[in-house]
Amino acid sequence: MSVEQDIEKLRDEIRYHDRKYYVEATPEISDLDYDKLINKLKELEAKHPDLITPDSPTQRVGDAPVPHLDQHAHRVPMLSIDNTYSLEELKKYGERITKLLPEEKIAWVVELKIDGVAVSILYENGVLTRALTRGNGTVGDDITHNVRTIADVPLRIHGKDIPPQLEVRGEIYMTNADLVKLNEKQAEAGLPAYKNTRNVTAGTIRLLDPRICAERNLRLFCHGVGFVEGMKATSHTEFLKELNSYGLPATPFVKSFVDFDSAIEHCQELIESLHELEFEVDGLVLKVDRFEQRDKLGSTAKSPRWLIAYKFEKYEATTTVNNIEVQVGKTGAITPVAILEPVELAETTVSRASLHNAEEIVRKDVRIGDVVVVEKAGKIIPHIVRTEKHERKKELPPFPFPTECPSCGTTVVKDEGGVYIRCPNWQGCPAQIKERIRYYATRNAMDIEGLGDKLVDMLVDEKLVHTYGDLYRLTADQIAALPRMGKKSGEKLVTAAEDSKSRGLARLLNALSIRHVGARGAERLALHFGTVEALMNASQEEIAEIEDIGDVIAASVREFFQSEFGKETIDDLRGVGVSTEATKRTTESGPTVLDGMSFVVTGTLSKFTRDEIEELIRARGGKASGSVSKKTNYLVAGEKAGSKLAKAESLGVPILTETQFEELLAELDAGI
Repeated sequence: MSVEQDIEKLRDEIRYHDRKYYVEATPEISDLDYDKLINKLKELEAKHPDLITPDSPTQRVGDAPVPHLDQHAHRVPMLSIDNTYSLEELKKYGERITKLLPEEKIAWVVELKIDGVAVSILYENGVLTRALTRGNGTVGDDITHNVRTIADVPLRIHGKDIPPQLEVRGEIYMTNADLVKLNEKQAEAGLPAYKNTRNVTAGTIRLLDPRICAERNLRLFCHGVGFVEGMKATSHTEFLKELNSYGLPATPFVKSFVDFDSAIEHCQELIESLHELEFEVDGLVLKVDRFEQRDKLGSTAKSPRWLIAYKFEKYEATTTVNNIEVQVGKTGAITPVAILEPVELAETTVSRASLHNAEEIVRKDVRIGDVVVVEKAGKIIPHIVRTEKHERKKELPPFPFPTECPSCGTTVVKDEGGVYIRCPNWQGCPAQIKERIRYYATRNAMDIEGLGDKLVDMLVDEKLVHTYGDLYRLTADQIAALPRMGKKSGEKLVTAAEDSKSRGLARLLNALSIRHVGARGAERLALHFGTVEALMNASQEEIAEIEDIGDVIAASVREFFQSEFGKETIDDLRGVGVSTEATKRTTESGPTVLDGMSFVVTGTLSKFTRDEIEELIRARGGKASGSVSKKTNYLVAGEKAGSKLAKAESLGVPILTETQFEELLAELDAGI
């Protein structure tokens, strides 16, 4: 084999490992072994400089700064994205697109909006030839010299039938962990710390010296297409798969949906897990999946019509971790909570932030006494973004995660293949019992009015309540005998518990704290099976086939109902008269009670959140619309209802208060 062949074989091996590490996240060799391959290639190229090519893995870092940044025109303009901060406006956008494509089914894709710097990268015959910033959308700065240093970016792409011209659009970003390392170096050099990942990325990518960029470990996610010749994909979903096949890092956590409502529901779920990401996002992007439909929708002068960003205001503050406490949840999960020096954030005082699990404490290296950055974005609860380790003036011991349950002393166990550490004492742990009873009584579950947190604590501590069924065996006299309670309070609670018996199977399944089963999954299960007996007799495969359920939820449901605890729980609830059958609105025997009806919710609400009311409407077959029209059946109005209230009045649309809305649902559910 010739030297040239040896060098090319070595390059291919390095590119293979680059792909396994950066694209597939499944590295096959250690960093040390990878470095040995790079060094071997450097040695061969040093002996044979005539064989060095621009796309060699050794050419990632330039030898000298460029004199200035050139500018080049984008062959396809890099337009901006329309955005909204309002869920209501997001729904209106979906309605507009539906009207623009009548009689067509529109599939949607939801992906993260990475908080970084937009880039356009051109590959010609598989080789990286140019990288540009967005600039003014028409002309961008040439940053090729810096993009070549980014390890995620292949200098040559590989695969079958590579397009001769492929321009990918993406986002260059920095992880929070790398910002922590960079700020530690800044502190050691007596230089100021960088404030956030986006600012340092934006500054770095435009530097003239690529050696500095190489040191800062910038990353890339690809999420769009510019000019291309010979692309096979006909949809965004296919395009991302095609990018991965070439060795390009496609944007992660992308999911497709058959309709806009399902995409919005996913957005709400995804927002709750953003704290798990290693990088910053400032919103979610919803895109029409099929390129053919995108072409029909076209663009305005500023933005494509086929996508929108659902953004949330982000607020950050710096504070100190005074302590770390742990809580035991209703499924036994041990959740660490950072007790913070109180700090103002988005017009609220933040003094606590969940650390979610033991792995997150280690990943973010949070220790008692640390200075941390706390963030609140939209409706997301405050969370710790990163530890400002350069502010750590003395050695702080790592947090010792408990090996025993702080409530009952049982040895904790880690989920197999998961991140959560749990107390396995499901039936005997007082903390778990209290949390399950609390949840059982909440509005989305069995809705037992008057059963507050303090009362639950007293009932469990006094050994009056141990199981769900015990709630229905309580007497007014037992409740009245508790501190700060009375006969009237006791009678009200007994009545509320009695009323909850008829909530139906969907509410009951949600109330039982079965792992992975929430309100939506419970509704699906109740709708499909109709009775708890049918669900208990179903196989895991039968359960998994239900829409939005899948293998994980099915396994959890099956495990619960085949366990002694699950069987005893259902027998006990049946014995005290709790209904285990689906209500009218969740059976398949006919239309749901709001079938064909359209509601608009507006104003400041006191008894519900807007999402809760809209979920109640959709669960009964109704439509929750964002705008008032002649087709609107009811407007549910809170305080400061504004223009929608005025329009409803002018059109003669019936207006309901929250109480009247509840009364309407109660009458319809009861068949009155």
